[in-house]
Amino acid sequence: MMIQFFLVGVQLFFSFVIGLYFLMQLKGQTSSKSSIHKDSVIQYERMNALRNISLTEPLSEKLRPKNEEDIIGQKDGMKALKTALCGVNPQHILIYGSPGIGKTAAARIALELAKKSSGSPFKRDAKFVEIDATTLRFDERSIADPLIGSVHDPIYQGAGAYGPAGVPQPKPGAVTKAHGGILFIDEIGELHSVQMNKLLKVLEDRKVFLESSYYSSSDENIPKHIHDVFKNGLPADFRLIGATTKMPEDIPPALRSRCVEIFFNDLSYEEIIAIVDNVVTRENLPMTEEAKGFLGKFCQNGRDAVNMLQTAYSLATLEGRREISKKDVEWVVQTGKYSPRLEQRVNPEPHIGKINGLAVSGRGTGLLLQIETIANLVGKDQGTLKVTGIIETEDLHMKNSTIKRKSMVASSIENVLTILKIRYNIEVNDYFIHINFPSGMPIDGPSAGIAIFSSVYSAICNKSVSGEIAMTGEVSIQGDVCPVGGVYEKVLAASRAGAKKVIIPKANMQELLLNHGVEIVAVERIEEVVEAAFDEALIDKANTIMHA
Repeated sequence: MMIQFFLVGVQLFFSFVIGLYFLMQLKGQTSSKSSIHKDSVIQYERMNALRNISLTEPLSEKLRPKNEEDIIGQKDGMKALKTALCGVNPQHILIYGSPGIGKTAAARIALELAKKSSGSPFKRDAKFVEIDATTLRFDERSIADPLIGSVHDPIYQGAGAYGPAGVPQPKPGAVTKAHGGILFIDEIGELHSVQMNKLLKVLEDRKVFLESSYYSSSDENIPKHIHDVFKNGLPADFRLIGATTKMPEDIPPALRSRCVEIFFNDLSYEEIIAIVDNVVTRENLPMTEEAKGFLGKFCQNGRDAVNMLQTAYSLATLEGRREISKKDVEWVVQTGKYSPRLEQRVNPEPHIGKINGLAVSGRGTGLLLQIETIANLVGKDQGTLKVTGIIETEDLHMKNSTIKRKSMVASSIENVLTILKIRYNIEVNDYFIHINFPSGMPIDGPSAGIAIFSSVYSAICNKSVSGEIAMTGEVSIQGDVCPVGGVYEKVLAASRAGAKKVIIPKANMQELLLNHGVEIVAVERIEEVVEAAFDEALIDKANTIMHA
């Protein structure tokens, strides 16, 4: 009997202890929930307080283009975007151009226009997903890939609700989020090579296939939708728009071959002024015309213009003035260490030995570059040649080696001297000749050939040439004028600089060049160049000078 009472007592004791344990657990949970709720309320109030604090929106963001008319200076680029995107079969696109000239804004606007186009596959709710390749997080173990997508396996932190059940959970990337719309990758040239190769595969398959060692097609515990993802892939039917500040040769050929390539121009002085006028009008910022003109000389793009304008206005306001003056802009230029634009205007006066050559910058922008020559007769075989402002030698990178060679512009100068000496009996060895390229930037390329010839001929023959003439073209030792690249951009640059006549190789002639307010003279021979530039034939005038 005593044993029974003892066993009952022991049972009651353990029942009491267990009950007390669960009571404490329940009390702890209640206390924890109460504590979490109180902390949640505090954090929520703090978050709302933060959201109630806001600064004024920067002008560069506030004035971001919203319509096609707001895109200044990219008429051809915008037309190319619409052509590639707004049809029945939109294409993948690569946009090349300097920072701050409207590539991202133009892409957004192009999608909105495409949605409204007849026959376009883009629906009204098509998304514009924007990512930046320079900040795109990437894990080579494929644990996390925000571009392509990844799988959260049960062993990894963040596996989600299915983790405890041992179920792998697919996570869509940007290519799936952009399904049916546009995936815009800024600075696409900075993508990791592994990501680039995966992206190329997605562009071909228009879907993403994911893998996981924790997935089994026969596992009935895995939900149906996850089976579907691993079997059929995630949808990724989008159009890619990649933007880059790099050169085409720096972009993988496999990507370039899948895309339409579009080049956005650097903004001209007049286009910068148009942007400034737009900002001044919309934001009611009084500004003198002198200040506008000075600001335009130091802006390389629209973002620079807006930021400089905002700083100048802040300075004027700080000093109690309403109007932005030239002095304010000068201060902004000085403190910001801004460099002047390379653009030049033609001097319409006739000159001896000075010619307006044309070039194209690394970003495909046309430039007016002067070439000047001084030539003095010093005696038989006493002459010397001096050339300044050019690249004299260059490295030519081959597949497995690098070689050095004389620069193409140096070769063009030798071609010119050969033509003058052999074909037209001008003893160049009797002259002191100094050819200078005073642009402030190193010059290379063969396209200055006819400009160099005209400059040297003008100096030797003491024959002036109009400052309103510009020219481009390679010259051979036989006197042929050979085609060169970037003629369209060069004609645009000449027109903007105020030139009235542009001499180009006949092989480069096209109708697109005839609508820019300049006379186009297409030539095949150096004799035609002289006739067009000096209004005379290259005859025995040089010989007459030599034998006088």
